[in-house]
Amino acid sequence: MKEITLTEDIKMLSYPFDGSGNIFGFTTTRHGGVSGGSYASLNLGAFAGDDAGNVAENRNRLCLSIGIDRRRLFLPHQVHGSDLLYIDDAFLTLPEARKQELLDGKDAVITTVKNSCVGVTTADCVPVLLYCPQKGVVAAIHAGWKGTVARIASSCVRYMQERLHVIPENLYAVIGPSISVECFEVGEEVVERFREARYPDAVFRLNPHTGKTHIDLWQANRLDLEQSGLLPSRIAVAGICTRTHSSDFFSARKLGIASGRMVSGIFMR
Repeated sequence: MKEITLTEDIKMLSYPFDGSGNIFGFTTTRHGGVSGGSYASLNLGAFAGDDAGNVAENRNRLCLSIGIDRRRLFLPHQVHGSDLLYIDDAFLTLPEARKQELLDGKDAVITTVKNSCVGVTTADCVPVLLYCPQKGVVAAIHAGWKGTVARIASSCVRYMQERLHVIPENLYAVIGPSISVECFEVGEEVVERFREARYPDAVFRLNPHTGKTHIDLWQANRLDLEQSGLLPSRIAVAGICTRTHSSDFFSARKLGIASGRMVSGIFMR
């Protein structure tokens, strides 16, 4: 895939995937909304303490900008777990309350339904988007450090392979803006969790000045995808650190937990 770069207006990142006009993947920035303070301005997270009316207006603006019916934007209530939800045509017929109930507690969403956008909200955690053109399948994954340890990305690929007959080699993946290894200092208990999950030394970096360990979540998720059968040439890493670029992207480490969230989403036209 082509290199991912910030546009001049930095309102949204869009991802090329296979270069066709049938797929649209994106990550929003902080710009273009109505929220204030640490939520300024395009906060799209409904569970971070922002005014519900502001979040609703921001989501309306997002849907208008990407050309999606507001009722076809599906964002889960994430819990830093590894459960996923498959959205099919039957899901669309359910009452709104039931849809929200099913989206609760999920950290990955998959769909084969066209013009239905699945997405995840992040503010330092890693968003991963997947697309299989042959089977018409897309997925959005929220991979914080706990989800990465649980290998949520490979779980999603495995589900797509077993239930939707996707061949991993046919998948395209984007690892979106999130905290970089330079900024992600962790305690020894987190290091131990990654070692127990058998991540290689390549994901760990010792800071010689502090003696603290940093973890490379981009590399960890890339390795997880490669081990699941994705071709390295089909995995793109945005390489944009949300903490370093907190004026353009929300960062919980920089702004605090009570701050905004971006959306990384994907849909087929």
